[in-house]
Amino acid sequence: MRSFENWLTQEVEDTFGVSQLEDMPLLENWLASGRAATGRLDESLEHARRRLVRNADFWNEDELKLMFIAPVLAFVEYETDRFKPFSQRRLRAVIDGVEVAGVVDFMVARGRQIPKEPFFFLHEYKQEARRDTDPKGQLLIEMLAAATLNGNGLPLYGCYVTGRFWYFVVLNERRYAVSRAFDASREEDLRSVIAMLFQVKEYIAESA
Repeated sequence: MRSFENWLTQEVEDTFGVSQLEDMPLLENWLASGRAATGRLDESLEHARRRLVRNADFWNEDELKLMFIAPVLAFVEYETDRFKPFSQRRLRAVIDGVEVAGVVDFMVARGRQIPKEPFFFLHEYKQEARRDTDPKGQLLIEMLAAATLNGNGLPLYGCYVTGRFWYFVVLNERRYAVSRAFDASREEDLRSVIAMLFQVKEYIAESA
């Protein structure tokens, strides 16, 4: 068995025949919700953004998660009667005969106590300066494991965070696409991040 944290992007691609696309309509549609975002930030989000500006270079992973990512996710309110957020939950799957497993930072899935049919993943809470692991590779292997377990052929959505930068990812079958970096310390980009998180909530509601 190989842990999620030990996978590099190229290893995921080579082992499971996964390929990255430059353009994917599913990602473009998702990004369109961010481009359409208007208006000023909620006061609590603006406070979190200013805190990120001051501390992005200094926070460790737990501080980034607690001080910035958690308030953003709480604002979106992923908990409903059909799905809810889960944090630090273990996921295990056998993909093409290869056993993979690990603890997922954050996912939205059906279920009350035990996550079922994960749909959206947020990964890594890494500091910007750290490059000792591959957050995109880890997110991809988690999403691929979830797609194998779900077995419904639906696309999976996710994002990985490195300090102030958010990257959005769509996995559809064995093909994926990655957005540009959204700098959450900038008001315009943070509005886009919030809009995209709300949009994926709608996608989940349509499928759950």
